[in-house]
Amino acid sequence: MSDELKVTSESVEETQKCASDLASHIIPGDCLVLSGDLGAGKTHFAQGFARGLGIERAVASPTFNIVLQYPEGRVPLYHFDVYRLEYASELEDIDFYGLVEDEGVSLVEWGEKFEEALDEADIQVTISGVEDAAQSRTIRLRAFTPRGRDLLAAFSSGRDN
Repeated sequence: MSDELKVTSESVEETQKCASDLASHIIPGDCLVLSGDLGAGKTHFAQGFARGLGIERAVASPTFNIVLQYPEGRVPLYHFDVYRLEYASELEDIDFYGLVEDEGVSLVEWGEKFEEALDEADIQVTISGVEDAAQSRTIRLRAFTPRGRDLLAAFSSGRDN
């Protein structure tokens, strides 16, 4: 299995389905970093991911809260948005490391800002848009750890490619 997988999404619904499919393979302790420009689809991905964990509550970007917790899924979800943080030391202020090491799954938007956050990631999900009316997106999943490679392999084998 490769350390990288690319998926093309032609709509918000396909992006959410991709994320939901990935979430079906998640186990406690997994950590994913979401990267992409503003408006690329990170929050749509997070919404589909949460649905894949069985979370029915509406999921929004935690931009102003920095972290939102959704304990009601089959695995608790810790959804971070570290865009507004300026220093890596602020990760400790929001209990980033405690939550990442907890029995949930962590989804970290803008985590690429801090090498320390990437060090915790099993997978980095990078979403990039194609400039067309169809809302096409390329979703690149890159594994950083053996667990990340296992997750990509399970995700890939479950898709109709």
